[in-house]
Amino acid sequence: MTVRLTLVCAATAVGREVRFGDTALDERALRQARAAARPVDTATGTRYAAPSHRCRQTAQALGWGEVTVEPALRDLDMGRWQGRTPEEVAGEDPASLAAWMTDPEAVPHGGESVGDLCRRVAAWMEALSDDAGRVLAVVDQAVIRAAALFVLSAPVQSFWRVDVPPLAEVECTGRAGRWNLRWGSPPIA
Repeated sequence: MTVRLTLVCAATAVGREVRFGDTALDERALRQARAAARPVDTATGTRYAAPSHRCRQTAQALGWGEVTVEPALRDLDMGRWQGRTPEEVAGEDPASLAAWMTDPEAVPHGGESVGDLCRRVAAWMEALSDDAGRVLAVVDQAVIRAAALFVLSAPVQSFWRVDVPPLAEVECTGRAGRWNLRWGSPPIA
C-alpha cells in the first residue's frame, strides 16, 4: 500500500515581527486557517501536529479534532537565538548568521543544524509503515522544506531555496523508500 502523507504549513500571525521560535496565532491567522480548510473523509487518516503552539492551533482551526503531537516533526531548535529576530542576531554576530544560512551543518546558536533537521524528518518519513495509508500533519516551514529535499533527493544546501508560505500543502506519496512530491491546494479539514 502507498503512504499518502499530506503536510500543511502552520498559519502565521499576520503583521508580527519574524522571530526564531514559536508564536501564538492571532485572530486573523486563525480566520485564514479556518477559511482555507476543505473537507476530507474524517474516518480515514492519522492526524499529527508538530509540538509548536502555532501548529496545534492551526490543526484545531482546520477542524482536525484529535491530533497526535509528534516530537519528530518539531521545528528547528534555534538554541540561544530562540525568541530573537534575524535582525537582532545579524546586528550582534553577522558572521554566525551567515555561517548558519550557508553551511547546513553549522550550529552557531547551539541548537540544531539544518542538516540534523533534514535527517530527523527523513527518518520519520522512512519509519512510516507501508500500510500507514493516509497521514496528515500540520508542521512548521522548516519541516516541509526538509521533507521536500528528502523526497526530491536534493542536496541539503538547497534548504533555503524552498519557499513555503503559511497554509501551503505538500503531498508526499511513497512506498518502500520511493517518494513523490506534489504541491497541493488549500489545507484539508
